[in-house]
Amino acid sequence: MSATPEPAAGRRQAGVLVLACLILFVDGYDVFAIGTVGPSLLQYRPWGATHDTLGMLGSVTALGMPFGSVLAGWAADRRGRRVPLTAAVVWISAAMAAATFAPSLGLFAAARFCTGVGIGALAPLVSAYVTDAAPPRRRTLHLTIALGAIGVGGTASAVLGRLLLPDLHFQWLFLFGALPVLLVPVIWRMKEDAPAGRRGPGRGGPGRERTRLSELFTSGSRRATVLFWCASFMSMALVYSTTAWLPAVMMKSGYDLGSSLEFTIAFTVGATAGSLGGSVVADRGHLKPVTLGGFVLAAVALFVLSTPQPHVLLLAVSALAGLGTLGGQNMVIACMTAFYPARLRGTGLGFGLGVGRLGAVAGPSYVAVATDLFTSPKAGFFAFMIPAVLGAALIAALPRVLPAAPEKRAAAQETAPVVP
Repeated sequence: MSATPEPAAGRRQAGVLVLACLILFVDGYDVFAIGTVGPSLLQYRPWGATHDTLGMLGSVTALGMPFGSVLAGWAADRRGRRVPLTAAVVWISAAMAAATFAPSLGLFAAARFCTGVGIGALAPLVSAYVTDAAPPRRRTLHLTIALGAIGVGGTASAVLGRLLLPDLHFQWLFLFGALPVLLVPVIWRMKEDAPAGRRGPGRGGPGRERTRLSELFTSGSRRATVLFWCASFMSMALVYSTTAWLPAVMMKSGYDLGSSLEFTIAFTVGATAGSLGGSVVADRGHLKPVTLGGFVLAAVALFVLSTPQPHVLLLAVSALAGLGTLGGQNMVIACMTAFYPARLRGTGLGFGLGVGRLGAVAGPSYVAVATDLFTSPKAGFFAFMIPAVLGAALIAALPRVLPAAPEKRAAAQETAPVVP
């Protein structure tokens, strides 16, 4: 009888991981969609789009994300993971369908804002769901595998763009983002434990919600919470500026559309494959150094991309830039899930990623201003590098708390914050 629960738990963990990957695949597809269609959008004369328009669309998409992140984090701790996750998937599918058929630039931008609300909700919900179900010794690995699906979705977006653009109207690429609605029956049937904030009578009222938020700023958590929020801001600014602008910046450096999308494909493949190796090292007690290394790697790789190099070398460096950029963001999320106990995990992730999404708002417009102010083709690359350098400095300032032995961490998770 003692052997039965283990295989059942293993099957549940595998099922959670597969479902999380499928959900976050659409997150990555939607995140990279604007960058993929950017050059084609600029050439679409009826809408008269400019580089400022591209920055505006990236920022409008990101503008909805803080609302989704904060609301989802609150709902995850109060109502569980299933209901808000179902609502987020339905919402984002409807928004992507609306972007496909939008007849004007204004309605297209409105659809992208609604898409941003859904995208903002997915990361804290799925991250909390995966971390709750994962074995303590493999939490970072499971979370990284799930978040790696963002890079896979980005790769799918770039590959479809490479195959279909410019022959197909760019709006049709957004229709693929409506397919996650097919996952709703699976999400609704998923099994979950009652969230910590709902266990026991009388623990779900407004006073409890205020207590959860205030716990993020107790003497033992205040410094880490502020640093997490700032690092999340920088990581999001880096990710969303590169995903929105990398193809256009590469074209400004003299590459054609096909080559620029090849760099984007290498960027996303590198992010997905490399992050898995980093997560294995992180689970051995080196989460902070791995996160710091991601930001440093992104800054160095983006600098090399600004220099003339052989095409094959630039593809390899683009993969390293993706590893540092998207991998660094994934590790920031992993740091937050490791630091906050289960009863605060949804709230901590929701507010941390909510503040981070403001970086996603600022990033694309910031690069648009930089590329307009400076005529040098290197301006975009240097603009990418600044948040990477600042993110590294913020992670370096995080307090280091020695982790308990892996077998003791599951019990300690409810009582003591840990940043390995």
